Amino acid sequence: MSNLNGWGLTARLISKHFGALGDRVSEAIANFDPETATEADRDRLADSLRQTAQKLAAARSSFQKEADDVVKLRQLIATDEQAAGTLGDRLAAGKISEATITLFCDELEANKARMPQELQEEADARQYMDELQTIVDALSKQLADFDSAAKKAMQALASARAQQDLQNLRAERQAQLAGLSGMRGNSSALNALTRRAQAISNEAAGLKIVTDIGQRPYEQAAELEAIRKSVSQPAIANESALARLQRLSGQQPAQLAAPAETATLALGKA
Repeated sequence: MSNLNGWGLTARLISKHFGALGDRVSEAIANFDPETATEADRDRLADSLRQTAQKLAAARSSFQKEADDVVKLRQLIATDEQAAGTLGDRLAAGKISEATITLFCDELEANKARMPQELQEEADARQYMDELQTIVDALSKQLADFDSAAKKAMQALASARAQQDLQNLRAERQAQLAGLSGMRGNSSALNALTRRAQAISNEAAGLKIVTDIGQRPYEQAAELEAIRKSVSQPAIANESALARLQRLSGQQPAQLAAPAETATLALGKA
């Protein structure tokens, strides 16, 4: 039979350690950042669970041994108590020595005296086993919570990244549309070409003004020449028959007019 004194203290120390571990795990879950977190936190938690589960398995074996020892001791004491009823008759009949009876009684009393210790060891082993079971259950739950929190965080991160990609794509498309609209209505090259054409038009208009001013004396001289020609050479298109006759005959207009006047006077007298 193993001595289990101190197991209650060991269990309490483990519980205290588990409480601190639980606080750290809870804090890690609350502050879980999938951007920077690694598998270290989960591995640490899983390792604690594995070690505690191994201790639980050993505690179960120890408890079972302590429970079996108690059962055996109870059976031994019960058997010795039954045998004690017949030993007196055998001692009276001389079938057994008094020394043997004394040894039998010493062992029976020792076993009965040891029973409270065995029961205490069994109770300590049960308490230790139960506390380890509680720790294993809590660690299992925390590991599941950690995995759940990590999964949700990774899903949220994936969703956020998808939204970011979508917004970046929308911004890129808007920039492309803005660039195309600028080319359609506000093209810098087209504007520059238009401004250049306007500048050339302005230069041409300015040159026209200058050349018009320079041409004016020539036009005036030509106009004067035309006036002189019109005076010296009457227009033939509007020439009368009499004027044409005078021109072709080389006579003055007065010389041709006299016979005409004489003829007119003669006609009047007649």
